[in-house]
Amino acid sequence: MHKMTRIAASVGVAAGLVAGSAAAEAAESWRMATPWSGGPWLERDAETFATYVNQLTGGDVEIEVFPGGTLGGALRVTNTVKSGVAEVSHNYINYDYGTDPTAALLAGHSSGLTPEEFMLWMYEGGGVELYEAFRREVFDVVAFPCSILGTEIFLHSNKKVETLEDFQGLRLRTSGAWAEIASRLGASTVVMAGGEIYSALERGVIDAAEWGSPEMNRPTGFQEVAQYVILPGVHQSGGFLECQVNQEAWDGLSEEQQELLRLAGKLSVYDSWLASSFADLDAYQELIDGPNEMVQLDQSFIEAIYEETEKWENQYAGENEWFARVLESQRSFKESMSLWPEYRLPIGVTDN
Repeated sequence: MHKMTRIAASVGVAAGLVAGSAAAEAAESWRMATPWSGGPWLERDAETFATYVNQLTGGDVEIEVFPGGTLGGALRVTNTVKSGVAEVSHNYINYDYGTDPTAALLAGHSSGLTPEEFMLWMYEGGGVELYEAFRREVFDVVAFPCSILGTEIFLHSNKKVETLEDFQGLRLRTSGAWAEIASRLGASTVVMAGGEIYSALERGVIDAAEWGSPEMNRPTGFQEVAQYVILPGVHQSGGFLECQVNQEAWDGLSEEQQELLRLAGKLSVYDSWLASSFADLDAYQELIDGPNEMVQLDQSFIEAIYEETEKWENQYAGENEWFARVLESQRSFKESMSLWPEYRLPIGVTDN
């Protein structure tokens, strides 16, 4: 964090030399809407972006971060930004899945892309340009990635799930694209707010739930009311959170400031990847050392998930032009990544 902060500060000084004397205006004070009631996404990732924006713009844009529900509906953050109630947000694009399923491809789904691969596609494979164009055209907001999502835990469950047969009829809390795909695979899916999951697991209203990575799940206490921790998180192997900017507020910035906000997003993605990946290690070790039973999915079930995901993708690609554009880009990138195992050691292999 400290090294990246120094880099950001240096870039901010350079930008100030370019634009400072020509645009000596009062600082912009922006409100940031979020869906988050607390935790790392609010207290670390959203605040990191706000700090970078302040540093990079030399204090010309100041952002105050608000918890979910303060400025508008927690799951309607896009509308809050579009209407101008908040100038900026820290958000999960998949909350707009119901408007356009392309959101699932940009948020992360059961595609097999890891966080590292997702970052490569986003910044070197044309993903970020598609992301911003999609949000502008379909939702009339400016948006770009500003946090990474780590690989999630597949399930906290009170039923042992290893095979596709075990998955049949499972009462599963989930959302977005995985709710559709899991239903096709035989689960009985339920959508509910995060704050309701603990009680639903405890009372047996649901059998299992997916939520986030080990770091994100640790404070929820799901491991206290569900016996099994099921891996790997094939349903969400990686993804992104976004920052949105109201179009009028964006147009009020200089081109230099706009680029600095995009840079703030990129730096925040990198910071969140470092912080969350390291925190996941400790959180996962706690699960291993705890009383839960750790369960690995059978490879045949993983393959069935990928097969059903491909069918789901093909269906929406045939119906939605934006979905088809993003999917084609991601599939082309995944094909190029097939070369990696030929010259890179698997993670954790250090002997020579």
